[in-house]
Amino acid sequence: MALSGKRLCLNTVFTLWLREMLRYKRSRSRIIGSLATPLFFLVIMGSALGSTMTLRSGRYIDYMAPGIIGMSILFASLMGGISIIWDREFGFLKEILVAPVSRFYTALGKAAGGVTTAMVQGTLLMIISGVIGIEYVSIWRELLCIPIMFTMGLGFIGLGITLASKIESHEGFQMMMTFITFPTIMTSTAFYPMENLPGWLSIPVHLNPLTYGVEALRWMLLDASDVPITLSLGVITAFALIMMTIGSRAFDSAVDQ
Repeated sequence: MALSGKRLCLNTVFTLWLREMLRYKRSRSRIIGSLATPLFFLVIMGSALGSTMTLRSGRYIDYMAPGIIGMSILFASLMGGISIIWDREFGFLKEILVAPVSRFYTALGKAAGGVTTAMVQGTLLMIISGVIGIEYVSIWRELLCIPIMFTMGLGFIGLGITLASKIESHEGFQMMMTFITFPTIMTSTAFYPMENLPGWLSIPVHLNPLTYGVEALRWMLLDASDVPITLSLGVITAFALIMMTIGSRAFDSAVDQ
């Protein structure tokens, strides 16, 4: 009985994950947009600002690449939360909740789909960036970036689930997402290094979890970082655990209403 119960829970997670993957695969405009926009930022901004900025670690466009990958993971993970609003609006969420499994596994299945989407986008961006001339340290370091993307995605999908559990409209979610993403990106090291930051700006930069995710990617891809890799990994792991806990509880309380 216990074995069949575990199998049912795993099947629930897999089914929800597969549903998110099929939805992502069928949305070609979403795939193209999720890759084209970050690459546009990388090529245009990287080339333009690279002509005016000098970094100790090398070319600015190389420095910017991990930040663009981190930005993509942030957007994709938060967008994963909007599927909860869609499912709640069209009644699919109620059908899921009648299954004799813990709601934790329902939230886990939704999170797994969002994290996988974010990892796919981040990995594709990393590969395409290398093809267009971004100079990475080695292919082995690139492979080590995948678990970092996974951990970052878990943290931000937890945030997305939390927001989606509290907000009932697509418009409200989009506004809140915009309110969160742009300050998060601009107060991280996605586009500029920590060195020579104004005192007031260094505080939010050091408190921003995206900073540590980007710095971990930058250490792996470029062997250059303003933050020790152990600290970066510790922060994003703690952030992922905390946000997944908060997200699962928010989801659980939202479906009870």
